[in-house]
Amino acid sequence: MIEALRAIVGDGNVLDAAELATRSAGAWRMDKLKAAALVRPKTTEEVAQVMRWCHAHGVSVVTHGGLTGLVHGSDAAADQVIVSLERMREIEEINPRQRTATVQAGVVLQTLQEAADAHDLSFPLDLGARGSATIGGNAATNAGGNRVIRYGMTRDMVLGLEVVLADGTILSSLNHLIKNNAGYDLKQLFIGSEGTLGIITRLVLRLREKPLSHNVALVAVPNFVAMGKLLKHMDRSLGGSLSAFEAMWQSFYRLVTTAPAKGRPPIAQDYPYYVLIESLGAERESDAARFNVALESAMEQQLIVDAAISQSDADCHAFWSLRDDVGQAMQGGLPVVFDISLPIDEMEHYTENLRSTLPAAIGEHKLWIFGHLGDGNLHIVVQVKPQDYLAMRPKIEALVYQPLAAFRGSISAEHGIGLEKKPYLLISRSEAEIAIMRSIKVALDPKAILNPGKIFSQNSNS
Repeated sequence: MIEALRAIVGDGNVLDAAELATRSAGAWRMDKLKAAALVRPKTTEEVAQVMRWCHAHGVSVVTHGGLTGLVHGSDAAADQVIVSLERMREIEEINPRQRTATVQAGVVLQTLQEAADAHDLSFPLDLGARGSATIGGNAATNAGGNRVIRYGMTRDMVLGLEVVLADGTILSSLNHLIKNNAGYDLKQLFIGSEGTLGIITRLVLRLREKPLSHNVALVAVPNFVAMGKLLKHMDRSLGGSLSAFEAMWQSFYRLVTTAPAKGRPPIAQDYPYYVLIESLGAERESDAARFNVALESAMEQQLIVDAAISQSDADCHAFWSLRDDVGQAMQGGLPVVFDISLPIDEMEHYTENLRSTLPAAIGEHKLWIFGHLGDGNLHIVVQVKPQDYLAMRPKIEALVYQPLAAFRGSISAEHGIGLEKKPYLLISRSEAEIAIMRSIKVALDPKAILNPGKIFSQNSNS
């Protein structure tokens, strides 16, 4: 197998099991990669040749991007082949007039952001792992991030895809049009499919005009009801320029503003909730004035009880650095990380119920809650002692996931299902929906060689 794959991509671009065992398995992972081989193709055609060989020989394939996923969706078994797109990092074209970018799947998100910026354009997808996450991986998992409230998920930014199917067929649908209703929109099958239906190799992405104004505030609110009202107030007052509304519960705010964290509190640590509010616009002076008036009005209505308002780009960066400093939750124990979505009206009761039920169920722990409140997405981190992790994790998962069934919440707002969330998929998807997913999988990958076992098992029992 190693010889056959090297014949396709070159001797130096196939690592055997011993060589790839020196590589990390991914973000926040202590273990190393395992697989029969890791292949690094350079072009879509090379990916297709690799898949033709694997399909003919019944070898399963797992695709790797930046390895920033958090649900074990890129884990491979010892007899499987990893196809890494780390050599496919070319930005093929940025078209300022059409406002599109054509890129290979291995392009790093931050690299594309900077390239678009050089043309006075913006690729608005943004997330904490921007420096290592790849565009292909973003599409394969339908990544969300910080600005979904204004720009949507990754699928809202993808115009066209080139995909290699399980048998090596190249499906090239590199559409550059925003409006194209000519039959089925096949790209949507692959966006969010977590590499189970095809390998995304090239993308056409929609770019936006670069914002000329950037206003950020970090505010404290007196209670959860006020936070919900503040969201509506700011969205209405800013006339469509609200781009982020990021909530932090008190425990998380204290975590990221207290040593050993590098951040320091712009406002006092004594309030129950904090919100990072961002507005992106086109007129610096008038947008700043509108932003400040909206905040003053919120203060008069007692929706805000304290605030720090950016006066420079450095302030904006400092405020965002607090929200992005999730790594602090890795200190002092092992975290169980959750990414859920639920109606805003349900959030306060849900989080208070979780806070009250955890102590009796698992004993000593730490709980941090934060997330993209503007689009209904909360991140929950429960940290336990390392020696308690294996025993406590199933209990924590049950307490986090099971209450979501009552109001059709999602067990995965943006991270995907992978292996970790498979047992809980029925909370968010009906049996009929899962049956259709299996039918699509069988149609596109009848041998079940693409990322097998992820999201759901091929048989109907799991």
